[in-house]
Amino acid sequence: MNVTIRKIGNSEGVILPKEVLDRHNLRAGDTLLLIEDGDELKLRRSSEDPEAFEKKMQIARERMKKYETAYRVLAR
Repeated sequence: MNVTIRKIGNSEGVILPKEVLDRHNLRAGDTLLLIEDGDELKLRRSSEDPEAFEKKMQIARERMKKYETAYRVLAR
């Protein structure tokens, strides 16, 4: 199936046909993972919720701040 890269506002994107969206149960706002495999591009449904990722990043930031001194010593 051929699709065309189109200008969308200040960006560029690909419009997925309705039949493909329906077949894969995709809706506007769903997150897809873009995988580059040599010359191929693959789209895969993202298994991680963006809010879950942000929560993990917040925990990481808290740990980094708490153990900042130890991390600096280990980085030498």
